[in-house]
Amino acid sequence: MSTKLWGGRFSGALDPLMEEFNASIDFDRRLWQADIHGSQAYARALARAGLLTEQEAEQIVAGLERVAGEWAAGQFEIQAGDEDIHTANERRLTELIGPIAGKLHTGRSRNDQVATDLRLWLREELKTSEEQLRTLIGVAVERAATEIELLMPGYTHLQPAQPTRWSHWLLSYAWAWQRDALRLQDLLNRVNLMPLGNGALAGNPFPIDRCQLAHDLGFAAPTPNSLDGVSDRDFVAEALFWATMTMLHISRWAEDLVIYSSREFGFITLADAYSTGSSLMPQKKNPDSLELLRGKAGRVFGNMSGLLMTLKGLPSTYNKDLQEDKEPLFDAVDTLNRALPIAAGALATLSVNGKNMARALVPEMLATDLAEYLVRKGVPFRETHHVAGAAVALAESSGSALTDLSLAELQSLHPAFEEDVTAIWSYEGSVEQRDARGGSSRRAVQEQIEALLLWLERPAPE
Repeated sequence: MSTKLWGGRFSGALDPLMEEFNASIDFDRRLWQADIHGSQAYARALARAGLLTEQEAEQIVAGLERVAGEWAAGQFEIQAGDEDIHTANERRLTELIGPIAGKLHTGRSRNDQVATDLRLWLREELKTSEEQLRTLIGVAVERAATEIELLMPGYTHLQPAQPTRWSHWLLSYAWAWQRDALRLQDLLNRVNLMPLGNGALAGNPFPIDRCQLAHDLGFAAPTPNSLDGVSDRDFVAEALFWATMTMLHISRWAEDLVIYSSREFGFITLADAYSTGSSLMPQKKNPDSLELLRGKAGRVFGNMSGLLMTLKGLPSTYNKDLQEDKEPLFDAVDTLNRALPIAAGALATLSVNGKNMARALVPEMLATDLAEYLVRKGVPFRETHHVAGAAVALAESSGSALTDLSLAELQSLHPAFEEDVTAIWSYEGSVEQRDARGGSSRRAVQEQIEALLLWLERPAPE
């Protein structure tokens, strides 16, 4: 007689290669805690529906607790025929409490069981991710508050553009990470729905109270349609998209710091704890933590695109292709939950070289301020832009800095220039002019810091 959960109608043995190909226990074993938690709640639901006595339900719950203890202690022994975590746990439960364990699967399918397990597991993992993301944001905000004095070049096209604050640069990523945190909270709402009680596809034939069962498992509600409930992997795809976006933001931040840590820039120095050396060149100090963060973003994106290709052509309800949802999800979550603390640690411990930042500020970065000076004199911006460009060209042709042009030279370009034009040749003054909300002035940056601190003080939604 077949020992497979599905083996009743089969008389022939499974090809050993097919058995190995079909098995998922090597990777879905990490769902053991979610699987046991879901099964214990389901046993109690069966008792409420009159399908188990209270004594039987408690015997199953206690038996599953023993199974959980074996997993927690690293003593659970996977055996041949344990094709997935559900089979393994039920097999061991049967060994511990006997045939009564066979009642646990009443009305339940591995289709609704695995979907429930995956949601339970992901819900807890994403809460960890959220905590780590908030920590990273907190590090960025703290540095922004304490290093608000530091000015640096802002870049477009990787070319020096306008002066800005180091704090303003830090906060530009803090806000991106906050969007990631908000997306995560929204995602958790869709993860937190319960498929258990949907059966294989058509629903449960017994009077299972799915609302009470959902409450017992901490879900907001049961899924509303059994066909959709067993096949929906939108929450997996969304989780992978969220992880991809978060890693994308970390990757861009890391790339900036890789550039800023180079000798040519010298804006920052990574702590030794987040750097490595060269096996050949003893003078090297490589920003490997940042480069690995940048590289792992591509890995996470690959997980997302691979799953979407798996899902795109599936017919309705459950298909075995959905077994391929777990490995990319597990890998992406693991990668992200390792990356976030590395990013926070690297940011918290790096050193900033304010003098090198200041030396990188060049007079040509005040060309826009020159144009804006004329705007304040009533000249249309389109005209002032051309005048400021002509001033840059004049300085270049004479081999002097923009700030060295005389009043007479400036007036040769436009009569609206007056003695007070010299007041604009200040990097600090340029930054302070950008005082509109979201700008780089001290007040505007402080406003951002306070807004993010207020957000961080609010507890994350349950």
